[in-house]
Amino acid sequence: MPARPVIVSLIHETNRSKVLVMQLRYNYRAYPDAAQRRALAQAFGCARVVWNDCLRDRREAHAAGLPYVTSAELSRLRITQAKRTEERAWLASVSAVVLQQSLRDLDTAYKNFFDSVKGKRAGRKVGPPRYKSKKDTRQSIRLNTNAFCLQSDGTVYVAKVGNLDVRWSRRLPIAPTSLTVTKDSCGRYFLSFVVDTEPDILPGLEAEAGIDLGLSAFAVLSDGRKIDSPRFLRRAEKKLKRLQRELSRKQKGSRNRAKARIRVARRHARVADRRRDFHHKASTQIIRDNQAVYVENLAVSGLGRTRLAKSVHDAGWSAFVGMLEYKAALHGRTFAKADRAFPSSQVCSACGFRDGPKPLHVRQWTCGECGTVHDRDHNAARNVLFEGRRIVAAGRAETLNASWSAGKTRTKAPAQRGEAGSPRKGQTAQAGIPGL
Repeated sequence: MPARPVIVSLIHETNRSKVLVMQLRYNYRAYPDAAQRRALAQAFGCARVVWNDCLRDRREAHAAGLPYVTSAELSRLRITQAKRTEERAWLASVSAVVLQQSLRDLDTAYKNFFDSVKGKRAGRKVGPPRYKSKKDTRQSIRLNTNAFCLQSDGTVYVAKVGNLDVRWSRRLPIAPTSLTVTKDSCGRYFLSFVVDTEPDILPGLEAEAGIDLGLSAFAVLSDGRKIDSPRFLRRAEKKLKRLQRELSRKQKGSRNRAKARIRVARRHARVADRRRDFHHKASTQIIRDNQAVYVENLAVSGLGRTRLAKSVHDAGWSAFVGMLEYKAALHGRTFAKADRAFPSSQVCSACGFRDGPKPLHVRQWTCGECGTVHDRDHNAARNVLFEGRRIVAAGRAETLNASWSAGKTRTKAPAQRGEAGSPRKGQTAQAGIPGL
């Protein structure tokens, strides 16, 4: 699977210079040998134990009415002193950076929870941290530049693991600040590098696009173009059902059941990879062809509880909109969301007359005021375009191209997952991929 940059966060350096620094994540497939897989499994387990031990201490302190346990105290008790005990002596077999980063990730999880409770964090409410299990579908460790480096032969050295063989699909634009090693549910390993870079501004264009997302057609643009829905999950359902039946017939705890579970996980991973690849290609094309992109803020979580749930999740609207948002920020395009209460399917895009709600089976309708015959999706996309222009003109758009007064109060683009960085002194990693 080719590596594509994924935005992590947006950072304003100074209000005076308006310099924008972006953190991008580049993912690459890794192929560790048997010894390296055992070392990574041990690192995953140690990081998980430190997380659970520290989380247990804070929960017990909260239940007892004691003060919040600081990170320094947890680091001393659950990492430094724990290595000297007989029960946790095996923590010394992995890099200390892995254990410290696990504690930092727990601090980040608590901060996100506290900010969500206090209303400082935008978006959906965030729950408190939970215990991790070795049976979780995703295992990961996080490293800073003190524990990894890029070798001249194209491998990546990870402390106490060795040189990992990596499939480089593109060069890194700059030296990475952190690395996350991940194992997914079907046993694949990935390396996720985080780099600090500036936006790659594309030449300005006159075209703008409003997008109406749907199920019959994945997306309809305001200029009339339609993007067909590939329905990756629906197309793979027949084989998935057969694999799931085989899994259900295997005895629990047997090796055959483990093999059957891997086959099911690989089929689901293949569906997810295809959907992600489709989203990246479609979003990149839209961003490159338009100076401004406007979409409707759909309530995907609500639609996921209806009879259309499987089709809604198969479409992956939230992931697609997230890609549009960060690529607009990366390439200097304007991006805005129309409110989900905006009646895009009820208003005539020609005269502005509101003709009332219409059931989903009505794909064409005639305006009762001006007599214009509308395609339902095309008309909605045009209305989203007009609403997006109005939002940008009012200075309320979440976009880099809005007015400077709007930029001071706008919400930053949401991070898909936080990454821990490290200072740029004593650099051991190098930009690019040496030897390629």
